[in-house]
Amino acid sequence: MDDFDKRKFNEVEAALNTLGEKAFRAVFLNLLRFDQTVIYANVQPDEREVINRFLTIEELGKIFDALEVEEMETIRFLKEMTPRLASAILSDMYMDNLADLLGRMSRSDLATYLNLLPKEQIQEVRELLNYHERTAGAIMTTEYISVNQNETVASVMEIVRKRASQAEIIYYVYVEDETEVLVGVVTLRELIMNDDSLTVKQFMKTNVFKVLVEDDQEIVAQRVKEYNFLAVPVVNTTDHLLGIITVDDIIDVMDEESTEDYSGLAGVKVDGDEQSPWISALHRMPWLLTLLLLGMSTASLINHFDSLVSQASILAVFISLITGTAGNAGTQSLAIAVRKISVQNYHKIWKIIRNEVITGIIIGVFAAISITIIVELWKHSLALGMVVGISMAAAITVANLAGSLIPILMDKIGVDPAVASGPFISTLSDLTSVLIYFSVAQIFINSIM
Repeated sequence: MDDFDKRKFNEVEAALNTLGEKAFRAVFLNLLRFDQTVIYANVQPDEREVINRFLTIEELGKIFDALEVEEMETIRFLKEMTPRLASAILSDMYMDNLADLLGRMSRSDLATYLNLLPKEQIQEVRELLNYHERTAGAIMTTEYISVNQNETVASVMEIVRKRASQAEIIYYVYVEDETEVLVGVVTLRELIMNDDSLTVKQFMKTNVFKVLVEDDQEIVAQRVKEYNFLAVPVVNTTDHLLGIITVDDIIDVMDEESTEDYSGLAGVKVDGDEQSPWISALHRMPWLLTLLLLGMSTASLINHFDSLVSQASILAVFISLITGTAGNAGTQSLAIAVRKISVQNYHKIWKIIRNEVITGIIIGVFAAISITIIVELWKHSLALGMVVGISMAAAITVANLAGSLIPILMDKIGVDPAVASGPFISTLSDLTSVLIYFSVAQIFINSIM
């Protein structure tokens, strides 16, 4: 916590422990929801028990809806309560958040809490839990407002007033025909601005942006970002409205996907609970051993050119310079390719590869000219400068090609492109750079000596 958070935390804790229920509620409920969740998650269990007594079920339900701590922590908070209180809080949560929380529980915990829910909620939760993970269906909520297209503005406004407390978002009202097919959408602004006697069919937008229930969550998030929606309807193949995805869930998806991409590029898992050094080592060891074996190929290649280095030992000075520069270039190209793949720009794949190769050539040429001049001034050998320059230009171009091509190929065969991580590309670039460097040096060996 920063100083401001600590001040609020201490203020709430003091009210909780010394001033009683009324004073605590006055302080706590005046905080923003995020601040409430931070404080709730960080107080001691006995203090959390007091908070549970001082707040209503509805107020606790809102806190659990907004909790950003790890799911196991949230489950622990539930286990601190009586089953009756826990079930009441769960039943007051929004359906998508509830399904997400229950979906991460163990089988025994899931059975326990699912059976405590009201019967009308159990079926809805089971349906949400059946959708494939990381799809639109898995993150949608069934708490939305929909009306028939023949309803008048007056009747729709009455429906909104009645359902507002249960709906996750009321700005969009979705319009269905007599067969419950999604045919339009109206906003709360449009309802307020139109005459009460008009039917929604007369002014609704019929060009509704919607997603299929099996669409990948990352694609959905990208589309919502592009169109700046607060929510997007989820339908099946016959356009029957199944639920909606709200912008807060889209933000969670984007955060999850960016964390996953970063984990892949780093070759480690960067989110989740803090692990012991032994567990962390076990998780990282297979990846590092794979890179070690690939690195041995580079060592073997250098050994193969041992006689060449013996003839001109100065060649050894520039190995790390060339491999390091090529590795950096390859990692930059990889980042561009992974980003393009993540937003599903498949029609631009060959354009990506072409652009990265051309970029590599341009960078390589400038780097080659620069290093040739530097080596000439330093070692007074134009031939050596040309060997290093030509090798660097070729190594950067090949690294850019590999950085863009490998993740695309991996994605095509169904492997997560983030697996083509920075360390992997760097190690592969070392191998190709050494091969290029010594092959060029062999051509100019007589001039160098």
